[in-house]
Amino acid sequence: MIKRIFEIIQKEDKKNPLTDDQIAAILNIKREDVTQFRLKNNIPDSRERRKPYLLEDAKKIISKDPNISDRNLTKQLNNLGYNISRFVATQIKKEILKDKIADNLVQQSTIKNDNVNFETPKTAKSLLSFKEIIGSEESLKAQISLAKAAVLYPPHGLHTLIVGPSGSGKSQLAEAMYNYAIESGKFNENAPFVVFNCADYADNPQLLMAQLFGYVKGAFTGADTAKAGLVEKADGGILFLDEVHRLPSEGQEILFYLLDKGKFRRLGETESTREAQIMLIAATTENPESSLLLTFRRRIPMVIELPSLSERPPQERYEIIHHFFSKESFRINKSIIVKKEAVRALMLYDCPGNIGQLRSDIQVACARSFLNSLGSKSSSLTIDLSDLPNHVKMGIIRVNKRDPEIERYSNEDIMVYPDKEIKLYPKEDRYMLPDEIYQFIEERFIDLKRQGLTKEEIDKILGKEIEAELKKFAVNVKSNITISKKELTNIVGEKIVNAVEKAYEIAKKSFKNLEDNLFYSLAIHLSAAYERILSGKPIINPQLENIVKEYPVEYSIAKIMAKQINKELEIQLPDEEVGFIAMYLRTFSGDKEITKGRVGVVVLTHGHVASGMAEVANKLLGVNHAVGIDMALDESPESVLERTIEVVKRIDEGKGCIILVDMGSLITFGEIITKRTGIPTRVVGRVDTVMVLEAVRRAIIPDTNLDEIADALDVDKTYIGRVEGIKSKDKLPKAIVTVCITGEGTALKIKKYIEDVLPQLKDDYKIIPVGMLRQEDIEKEISKIREENEVVAFVGTINPGIKSIPFISVEDILHGTGIEKLKKILNLKVENPLKEIIDENLILCDVDISMKSDVIDKLVELLQDKGYVDDKFLLSVYKRESMGATWMKGGIAIPHGYTKNVTKSAIAIAKLKKPIFWEGELKADLVFMIALKEDSKDYMLDLYKVMTDEKIVNALKGAKSPVQIKEIILKNTLPAN
Repeated sequence: MIKRIFEIIQKEDKKNPLTDDQIAAILNIKREDVTQFRLKNNIPDSRERRKPYLLEDAKKIISKDPNISDRNLTKQLNNLGYNISRFVATQIKKEILKDKIADNLVQQSTIKNDNVNFETPKTAKSLLSFKEIIGSEESLKAQISLAKAAVLYPPHGLHTLIVGPSGSGKSQLAEAMYNYAIESGKFNENAPFVVFNCADYADNPQLLMAQLFGYVKGAFTGADTAKAGLVEKADGGILFLDEVHRLPSEGQEILFYLLDKGKFRRLGETESTREAQIMLIAATTENPESSLLLTFRRRIPMVIELPSLSERPPQERYEIIHHFFSKESFRINKSIIVKKEAVRALMLYDCPGNIGQLRSDIQVACARSFLNSLGSKSSSLTIDLSDLPNHVKMGIIRVNKRDPEIERYSNEDIMVYPDKEIKLYPKEDRYMLPDEIYQFIEERFIDLKRQGLTKEEIDKILGKEIEAELKKFAVNVKSNITISKKELTNIVGEKIVNAVEKAYEIAKKSFKNLEDNLFYSLAIHLSAAYERILSGKPIINPQLENIVKEYPVEYSIAKIMAKQINKELEIQLPDEEVGFIAMYLRTFSGDKEITKGRVGVVVLTHGHVASGMAEVANKLLGVNHAVGIDMALDESPESVLERTIEVVKRIDEGKGCIILVDMGSLITFGEIITKRTGIPTRVVGRVDTVMVLEAVRRAIIPDTNLDEIADALDVDKTYIGRVEGIKSKDKLPKAIVTVCITGEGTALKIKKYIEDVLPQLKDDYKIIPVGMLRQEDIEKEISKIREENEVVAFVGTINPGIKSIPFISVEDILHGTGIEKLKKILNLKVENPLKEIIDENLILCDVDISMKSDVIDKLVELLQDKGYVDDKFLLSVYKRESMGATWMKGGIAIPHGYTKNVTKSAIAIAKLKKPIFWEGELKADLVFMIALKEDSKDYMLDLYKVMTDEKIVNALKGAKSPVQIKEIILKNTLPAN
């Protein structure tokens, strides 16, 4: 078998190598076996085997026409015998052009600068500069070449912008560039390297400018003496500006002048100018085109893009993990053993903070293990799953992400030793635990031991203290979630911000460890309170008596703060509001125990809305509390229920969770989740950003409880139904009874769900909710209902046990099978709703189009000509396409635009003559252009049945006319009778 695989690979078409799946199909073996064989024999995958040939041919084409378009490059390469998409051609073109730029720059710098000679021993040593960067000879090779070229370019290097997600290694690359400049002899050995994070002063532009450019005496209030800025300190060296997108436009303009002319002025200077010769390295996580001025960008000719951790090969991720454990081993002077289960979790878990977060998660694990090792005689630390943060542990269950290549790096323990010095982290790294953390653990352990405490008692006390430190550290890692005061002013108004600033200053005098998040939370809260007072609405605080009694210090300070707020806003805050301010002081004072539980907040919506609302609320309040769950329009209720249960179990802190949902169809989740997990839940059947904000604001106060928050949010009682009277005395009205084990509230919600799913019931059927915990005897209650109604079905969480009347469980209703049962019981006949949006005039059959963009343009043109969408819809489709993921299994594509650009819901369809590349290597030949308004989710659910049924899809692909395509769709989505 091994010989056969070798023969197949040797004889394959070099321009279109066989994938592991194709080889497995030829030999009738598992794909995993082929992959394992490849890895064991160091044989690259199909893309890598094709790459040398593709690169060579692409270079020839590009050398003849450097300005060739991606489309023409794709066409010429395919004419040479390749079968590639425009995406692949674009990536190859980028790689060639990057290498070409780097080579040209290095050649130019060698020719123009006599001091640089790549053959000198000094240059050989310069390789050390980038040694710490894992992947410098692999996935980051092109980026390192550009970095070297930027440093060497005469006379003083090229100003450089490093673009990449948070934690991807931008600061490390900047420092390596500085070291390379020194080691290559390009810069003097004493050349400065000045680091400045623009985000640190983003809410005070004047202070930011003063830090950068310096100021003269009297330039602003408090400028008692003249002071040099960082630009002057960086003269003759490198100035590294991190998060440069936070630099205000006036700062960018001054920097432009400095980069262009080599001159600048301190703040307050009007006549004289100063000179400084710097190389600027800037870093940003944002799109430079939208966050930086064009004039500023033009003075930064070198742009280096760094990939996220998820885009790096598994081998490099493993090396990074090994590297960080080696550094921790050196820091604590102990060998470290990392169990293979922990390695696997670190290899697999989602790491949105990239390399920076991976480092901090490894440090947290080492700190926990270090604590556990104290008191033992072991000379090493052992890291297992229990030492990892919870979100890392989740990686172990991500079976869908596992492949043989990852397993190859996680099938044995890692062992590292403190036997050689390792360069420590760059300074001021926000992802790094302070050096003192291990010393703190050790000294505190000794101190508690001297007091006569047992090992168990010490572990308990010190464990809490360490968790507190780690939580504070986690907040620091997520510090980007806070917003500037300027943004806050746009939300709550300048008057509120000014009042809170003065009140905040009062609080700072009494609480040394006051957290910055208090400012943002208090501003949001006070804005709502201010509006309630002006509109005459009462403010109720059920915890007031308890607050006055238990938190007398916070309450007394809150009274002083309230007095200042009253003066600023010209209102009178009631005692209840003073109590709320005291609760905020208690929450954000930093002196409390962090372990006190809070109510969890989950936002659950159809589409991609929930995560956005949760992110906005978290950002505004400076926390990371709300969790958004986006339910795909084609996702089953069962699937999203399982995901919601996992989230609730993960975030519950002992006080339950409030779940905000956007449709009645999700309203019954709360009872099911509580029944399965034992975690208290309350569901509110409506949601918007303001509600999420209010829920989070209340939930982050430890002294509030689940019912208080839910009752405050659900004041409109959206899902309370009414029992209608008898329509006719001649015949009993037909009724469906919804029953629930925990009272009438959930029965009402089941009623609302049925009304949402089967709106046609309202004319012929009553839906009557009954709670099993009502005072009346359940049998008498149902008997009374049957006297006045013909009960045709029971729906709920418990079967009343009446044999003559069918019962359908809530689980069946949610899974969809229950709705079908109910339809059969009621003998419902329904018109197909898709008739309203499927029009044969919007269907193209067997069209000969070879480019994705042409299909999109044609379908949008159809919709626009018929008046279904406005002229901005096409742009919104392309914006959505840039986010990816509109391809579905079976060769189906579902491009779509923004609902605000839809005037009337419709779906345009194109059946293509032959498949075209849609997303990367994925092809499509059946395209549904979806133009639905916000209230049209049910259409999408019906259409999903078509898209996911292989027989229907095959029938559509075999259709000969638009009329036939329409008939197939409507026939196969006709509701069951």
